[in-house]
Amino acid sequence: MKNEIILIGSGGHALSCIDIIEQNDDYKIIGLLDKKEHLHTKHLGYYVIGDDKKLEDLQLSCKSAFICIGHIESPKLRMEIFKKLLRLGYKLPAFISDTAYVSKHAQVGDGTIVMNGATVGAGVIIGKNCIINSHSLIEHNSTVKDHCHISTGAIINGDSHIGEGTFIGSGALVLQGIKIGKGCIIGMGVSVRSSLKDNIRFTGKNYE
Repeated sequence: MKNEIILIGSGGHALSCIDIIEQNDDYKIIGLLDKKEHLHTKHLGYYVIGDDKKLEDLQLSCKSAFICIGHIESPKLRMEIFKKLLRLGYKLPAFISDTAYVSKHAQVGDGTIVMNGATVGAGVIIGKNCIINSHSLIEHNSTVKDHCHISTGAIINGDSHIGEGTFIGSGALVLQGIKIGKGCIIGMGVSVRSSLKDNIRFTGKNYE
């Protein structure tokens, strides 16, 4: 018998998450939660059945949840919902696409999704509530802390460290052994060749 799971969010990222969660035979999606204006809308066959105020009631019958809200710059909303779900007693499973490669010697935290074509190498530790997006690469012995988004096609070379809540843009390249602080935003296609402190916005030429 499949475990029932509720999804939080109904935007574009939610569609990608649904596609991957459906690959997992252990879970059955019972619906989505979003803002009231999205109530009763249908997404890939699943309806928005309420907003986050319904989480407490749903937990009586549905023990698992997953956050399907994207993280473009700030992880604040995803972090707030993650903490709320834990406080209410929900389980937050990790999901790995059938087309991703995750080494048996890697670790993937609760509530994280590893999307289509992504590669996670040996010795990698990925924290909780992360998005490892399609065709990204995280090489050996790197660490990605909680609430990060590694965007499509980004490359994190070996022995690198990505701080909590950091966003790595599509096609960005992080040199081997680099340490990026928490709350950073790395622009699309940027090469990071030296370590960055916390809360830095890096566009390739300028620090903010």
